[in-house]
Amino acid sequence: MTSAPVPASLAEIAGRVEARLAEVLAVEEARWSTFDPDLAEPVGEIGRLVLGGGKRLRPAFCHWGYAAAGGNPADPIVADAGAAFELMHAFALFHDDVMDDAASRRGQPTTHTLFAERHHQAGWSGEARRFGDGVAILVGDLAFVLADQLLAGANREAWAIWNELRIELNIGQVLDIVGSVRNDRTRAKAERICRYKSGKYTIERPLHLGAVLAAPDRAAELLPALSAYGLPLGDAFQMRDDVMGAFGDPAVTGKPVGGDLREGKPTPLMARAVEAASPAQAEVLALVGRAVLTDTDVARVQQVIIDTGALADLEATIDRLTAEAVWAIEQAPITAGARAELVALAAYVSRRLV
Repeated sequence: MTSAPVPASLAEIAGRVEARLAEVLAVEEARWSTFDPDLAEPVGEIGRLVLGGGKRLRPAFCHWGYAAAGGNPADPIVADAGAAFELMHAFALFHDDVMDDAASRRGQPTTHTLFAERHHQAGWSGEARRFGDGVAILVGDLAFVLADQLLAGANREAWAIWNELRIELNIGQVLDIVGSVRNDRTRAKAERICRYKSGKYTIERPLHLGAVLAAPDRAAELLPALSAYGLPLGDAFQMRDDVMGAFGDPAVTGKPVGGDLREGKPTPLMARAVEAASPAQAEVLALVGRAVLTDTDVARVQQVIIDTGALADLEATIDRLTAEAVWAIEQAPITAGARAELVALAAYVSRRLV
């Protein structure tokens, strides 16, 4: 697969959002480290995650949702909303890494593993693992509250969307962990998780939030048009993540090879493979979620996913969903500049390699 180019506007949006994040986090770190030096490192963990990488897709879709509705994207509320999305996403990542017991994130040690090691090295009382998990959960909660503070000046319509997207995110996470422990491989459940865990809050809801920040009186007109683009593209986005989670290069993704396979994630990719597998292939796929996979096991599972046609079928689905999204945004009652940028973003998010 050839990766689509990164839209030029993405870097500009990211720069404004990162500057706002750095400003907010510097104030919080100075405030709480002065109050008690023991708080410096935990509070600093938020900055280590949100300023240490990331594609800034949620701020970008919020930005273009605002512009799509006729708003001036240079308005400070747009950068605040983008920074809020990054902090809310950080909250989800801190918690997700604990739930998945992930050792690395973006090529760096996860917060819970760092603090567990700190506990172990210092010989403190209690369990190192529980201490690390507890710190990471609390750091995530703090990021969640800081995100809300950035949206303090938003209108009522924006707050309604903000609250709904956070509920949807948490519902998706519940479905994900339940599906993982049950080894649920049904396509309908996998696609529901795909949409609610990531797709909606990455694309559809940021577009909605941006649009109602700019033109709350046009919500009835704009939101369905933006959903017709955001929902299929959000599904394509998460399906691309699933491909990278199963086949991604650790040097590029910053995650272990076959990470989703090792964790037994109930993905649309695995659902397709299980549906099409022969009895012998099904035995190999049954290792996922039921055993500690070696690199050899991961390679065997990957080959079965290819041989069953599941990977090719998912790639075709990603292409179809992306085309559906592009067609929808070309019909939408939005500004021409935003339309062009959203078409470019559709190509990027569905074809990216990281």
